[in-house]
Amino acid sequence: MIEWLREANLKPEIEIGGQKLPIELRRHPTAKRLTLRLAPDGSAVRITLPRWCASKEAIAFAHARAAWLEQQVAKVPEKRDPVAERALTYCGRQLRVEWLADAPRKPVLEGNALRLGGPEETLGKRLSRWLEHRALALFTEDAATYCERAKLPAAPVRLTRAKRRWGSCSSGGVLRLNWRLVQAPDHVRRSVVAHEVAHLVHFDHSPAFHALLDDIFEGEIAEANRWLSQHGRTLYASFG
Repeated sequence: MIEWLREANLKPEIEIGGQKLPIELRRHPTAKRLTLRLAPDGSAVRITLPRWCASKEAIAFAHARAAWLEQQVAKVPEKRDPVAERALTYCGRQLRVEWLADAPRKPVLEGNALRLGGPEETLGKRLSRWLEHRALALFTEDAATYCERAKLPAAPVRLTRAKRRWGSCSSGGVLRLNWRLVQAPDHVRRSVVAHEVAHLVHFDHSPAFHALLDDIFEGEIAEANRWLSQHGRTLYASFG
């Protein structure tokens, strides 16, 4: 089948479940084989390929695995509209969005209700900004806690909008964390922050890294990882 597809004039797209998905190709200098993934929100098929691999072979690779991709698309959660639903997810719990045109524009969290006013047409953007603001505050607080436990100075934190990675640690000691984690339960968010803090000391996944992570994180890493594996895609269901 792949040989036939190689001869075809294939576009970088594939039809899965009645919808056409773009095929995004990314060459990686250390890649030794083709790696196929579906974007967390189901919007694209992503292939990492070695430098020597032809683009048409990578596209054929995706078409040859259409059945597997269809299974993955079926697992993508339905899109949610926090404005229409008047609800959003924060720290693992559902908040009611209580909007009144004459209320203050700045969101106020009271129990399980988030109250705010301002123009209704910009409500979605302001809810997203509120979540990002809370994400940065929580990540910064978490990072300071784990840096102190690891006997390190507090590390600077930046937000990312990555579609695949939950966090990263630069060689300069900057922690970059996916803002969508603010929707996850506290122990899940904190596990990712602790993971990246441990990378400030061990820039690998050696036994020493895992020993430090176990020492500074108060919960069960395996449990948090299972949650992300099972529910991580749901964090992409809102806000595009």
